[in-house]
Amino acid sequence: MKKNLLIAFLLISQIFFSQADCVTAIAVCGNANITYTPSGPGAINETLGGCLQVENNSTWYSFTIATGGTLTFEINPTGPVDYDWAIYGPNKTCATKGTPIRCSSNDGTIAGYPTGMNMTATDTSEGPGFGDGFVKYLDVLPGETYFLYVDNFSTTVFTFNLVWGGTATLASPFTDPLIQPHPFNPPGIPAANPADPREIIVCSNPAVFDFSTLSTGILNGNPNFNITYHTTQNDALSGNNAILTPITINTATTYYYSISYTDPANPNNPINKCRQTGNFKFKDGTITGNDVTLTACNNNNMGTAVFDLTSANVIGLPNVTKKYYLTMNDLNAGINEIINPSTYISSAGVVYVKITSQFGCIAVAKITLNFYPPIVVQEATLRSCFIETNPSTASFNLTAALVTPTGPVGLTKKYYPSLTDAINGTNQIATPAAYIAPNGVVYVRVSNSNNCFTVAKITLIVLPPVKSSVLVDKIICMEDTTTLDAGPGFASYLWSTGAITQAVTNVSVGTYWVKLKTGECITTQTVKVYPTEQPVISNVDISTNTITVNVVGGTPAYKYSLDNITWQDSNVFNNVPRGDCHIYVKDIYDCEPIDITITVPNLVNVITPNSDGINDVIDYSALAHKQNLILNIFDRYGNKVHQADKTNGYKWDGTTNGSKKVPTGTYWYSVTWSENDKKNTPVKFSSWIMVKNRE
Repeated sequence: MKKNLLIAFLLISQIFFSQADCVTAIAVCGNANITYTPSGPGAINETLGGCLQVENNSTWYSFTIATGGTLTFEINPTGPVDYDWAIYGPNKTCATKGTPIRCSSNDGTIAGYPTGMNMTATDTSEGPGFGDGFVKYLDVLPGETYFLYVDNFSTTVFTFNLVWGGTATLASPFTDPLIQPHPFNPPGIPAANPADPREIIVCSNPAVFDFSTLSTGILNGNPNFNITYHTTQNDALSGNNAILTPITINTATTYYYSISYTDPANPNNPINKCRQTGNFKFKDGTITGNDVTLTACNNNNMGTAVFDLTSANVIGLPNVTKKYYLTMNDLNAGINEIINPSTYISSAGVVYVKITSQFGCIAVAKITLNFYPPIVVQEATLRSCFIETNPSTASFNLTAALVTPTGPVGLTKKYYPSLTDAINGTNQIATPAAYIAPNGVVYVRVSNSNNCFTVAKITLIVLPPVKSSVLVDKIICMEDTTTLDAGPGFASYLWSTGAITQAVTNVSVGTYWVKLKTGECITTQTVKVYPTEQPVISNVDISTNTITVNVVGGTPAYKYSLDNITWQDSNVFNNVPRGDCHIYVKDIYDCEPIDITITVPNLVNVITPNSDGINDVIDYSALAHKQNLILNIFDRYGNKVHQADKTNGYKWDGTTNGSKKVPTGTYWYSVTWSENDKKNTPVKFSSWIMVKNRE
């Protein structure tokens, strides 16, 4: 690697600089190839000797042997010219060089006609017209120093290429790893065209540059090497006119550096003359930031937005580093850096970005933070008619809520049950056109083409059923009719009878409905016409010629009659004749009366059980067709002494158990039965009887 670098530098140096005199001979360091186009004879007209006469277009080189052996070289012209050459030495000076030890001046007439030393030639010198241009190799020893003279004898000048050969090596500090343990690092970066000089980026143009700042990097820790900087290749090769202080550089100028070695043990060591050169240019790396405006959504008018500062195109260059700050003072001080620039939450305002290129050049740009125009929304109220099956709810068409002015277009609306859901975009209402809900609120998220949104509230009001306050259930007699009146104030009426009037007449017992319209809502109200509850004669008590009628059910007060003509409020009838009679009862509704037929038995007050066939028994067998007929006899102490029923023909002969005669005296008796009507009305007849038994 070190040898290749040296070769490259020397190739460049020989193209651009000519050392045409012996005293200024260029040191050939290492077996480096040489490419050169000589021009002119130099300042001194040298005495050449040997096969050569005078200088034409010449150059001089010096070299020192590092390891002994055979040394050859070959010169190849790039055109049809005659190249001559001579070697002087070993260990001669320019003044004492004398006659060359190898020399060739053979004519070359075609492009690429070679000359030099090789391993097959036996002659040591060739003049014009003799030989093939090649002479015998040299046997060289370490430490020997030689001069090489190369001359383009033709009037036309063409470049030559020289390549060394043989087993010997030429001394160089740049090929000895003991002297140069590390590779040199050329400064800058490769140019776009690899053939152009490397480029050092500067952050201002013009700029004052201290070249010495490059030395440490180039030398890369190699000891005993020195480096100088120059404005010409000639000065770099000779070490003359070094740049010693910072200067104002020019990006159009090519600058050169020259690396030389100083042997700390031998300041006269020939390799100290070796120089490795290179060139470079400065490139203006100045960067300029672009002020940019970022616009983001002030969602729901919160006063802040999320800005992606990294999306601001503040510079078009790649490979830059950006840091963001709230103020220029923070930027200059490098404090309070915004650590979340891609999700920066801020109000409208400005931030500043420090842009650093890969070469350390810095620019500053301002980012203005703006909000998109706000989405104008307004609260809205929706009213909807109740649902009959669940009157506390209604079906709302949320899409009909006017939460935005009618002008703006391109807005998207989504509906949510809570403000949190609307802001977060969660639990969206799937059927906003038919949203079932009670009284309450929902929220609509209104978004525009910029994906900004604002939330508006929609108040939901369930319009409750509006019923008639005058239309109530009625009670009528089963045989009667009535009028149902829903009252005024409704937009329309529709009865289950088909009537569309406020009231319907001649309504009999039954269940009816009417649809009452208020605004757009229709309330179905049911009304019932009940039949009155008929009173029921629970029982009838007959005492001698008095009848007491006991009534239950219906609605008091009751009225009583024996002929359905004359009515009385009392349930007691006096002086009722014996036999069948009708009892009529009606309640306060004065409906068709209920009636029953009862039998008032014949009154028996004395029996003389003496077997004479007259008044021997008390006999109620005439009532045997009545249900549950029983005759009970009680003494004056309330003790039952006899029961007459079906088994004994409903008779009593004044005995106890049919054998023992009861004492003469007064006894009480009661006759109970159930009338053969629908209600099986119980009847009780009570009276007294005198029993006269003969002793």
